[in-house]
Amino acid sequence: MNLDSITAKDIILTGDRTTGQLHLGHYVGSLRNRVILQDHCRQFLLLADAQALTDNMGNYLKVRDNVLQVALDYLAVGIDPEKSTIFIQSLVPELTELSSYYLNLVTVARLERNPTIKDEIKQRGYERDIPAGFLTYPAAQAADITAFKASIVPVGEDQIPMIEQTNEIVRRFNGSVDRAVLVEARAVVPEHGSRLPGIDGKAKMSKSLGNTITLSATPDEIRQAVKMMYTDPNHLRVADPGQVEGNVVFTYLDVFHSDPAQVAEWKDHYRRGGLGDTVIKKQLEECLQALLEPTRTRREQYARDPAAVMEMLKTGTQRARAVAAATLSEVKAAMGLNYY
Repeated sequence: MNLDSITAKDIILTGDRTTGQLHLGHYVGSLRNRVILQDHCRQFLLLADAQALTDNMGNYLKVRDNVLQVALDYLAVGIDPEKSTIFIQSLVPELTELSSYYLNLVTVARLERNPTIKDEIKQRGYERDIPAGFLTYPAAQAADITAFKASIVPVGEDQIPMIEQTNEIVRRFNGSVDRAVLVEARAVVPEHGSRLPGIDGKAKMSKSLGNTITLSATPDEIRQAVKMMYTDPNHLRVADPGQVEGNVVFTYLDVFHSDPAQVAEWKDHYRRGGLGDTVIKKQLEECLQALLEPTRTRREQYARDPAAVMEMLKTGTQRARAVAAATLSEVKAAMGLNYY
């Protein structure tokens, strides 16, 4: 992420669905940037439990329980609740009311054309049995973003259509009331290493695919995950030339190793033969153990007092709700709904 394009005046809105503990993919794609950004501008971090329910209504306890787990992950990586406002989505009802107004500004056909929604409907095998809450999520996300007048939303490339649809809603609303009440947001996509493949070589590390390394992984879990990592299936003997492209171990070394020149040397050696998978996996394991040990330790410390973490979330949610309520008041006044 290019910090030169972000100023102290910017407001950032980002967050995570509370469906499971966060993993290295989250860390690379967003968490490490959030830690940096909290010292540069105002940042709101959403624990998206209401959004998670759009496809987990039959498993609501999982969604509820992971509010605490995701909050622990935030604190463990260095997010400071004094600098970043961490809040629980379902406890800010102003977001739901804003969403209900925004749904009048978008058609079902437009929602169905949203590339992100189309892909996720296909992944889940919904066909025409789409939960209405899931289909209308772009309007709910627009409410999340505009409630805080966020000017920047860090996203992966696959989420850019969601920000585009938010801005369509912003323009339609502002045009309908003939004043600039809402603010358009800019999607900011992380730079190199923003998408980490799963340990099985799949395109994306995903909780649902079970191919992750969580931020709270134990030393043994890290060791086992690296051991199982996809490399080059044709690299059968140490002396054989190996392929680096698509080799997950080298992808992770590129992202996490502190010495790019050393990684480049290993790649050359692997390509010409004579470097075994066991050797490079050992190097990667050392990197990941060093990275996650302090994170795991901090998480364990916070987890000893879950009541204190929930109190922190209560404070953040109250702060977030005050901001959202002010925006909702502006929106209703613009629509002439300020009756008294």
